[in-house]
Amino acid sequence: MKDKKNVLGGALESCCFAPKTGYFRDGYCRTDESDRGRHIICAEMTESFLRFTKEHGNDLSTPRPEFGFPGLKPGDRWCLCALRWKEAWEEGQAPSVILEACEESALEIIPLEALQEHAIKATH
Repeated sequence: MKDKKNVLGGALESCCFAPKTGYFRDGYCRTDESDRGRHIICAEMTESFLRFTKEHGNDLSTPRPEFGFPGLKPGDRWCLCALRWKEAWEEGQAPSVILEACEESALEIIPLEALQEHAIKATH
């Protein structure tokens, strides 16, 4: 990911390979023009966020084998849509993020300070 930077200005790091996440399912929270959802926030799932996103029309906890989606559980890392994370943040339900794995374009949508308030260290 040499060409992609994270929100801290460094090289974009991987988010998760199990389950394999990202718009391109390559483990990185990166995007291009074809990704309308902007899956650029590397977040660690919590029970409250999974419930929140399900209530808002995006069920991330139910397995969908027909799409190769295992369903997420608390502790899993996943590339979230920037607007969904911002919505959760505004409602006090935002999950933790790994700053080094969030694409820098997220800063067009979410203030860095908000992401920093929810930052945890990557444990690769």
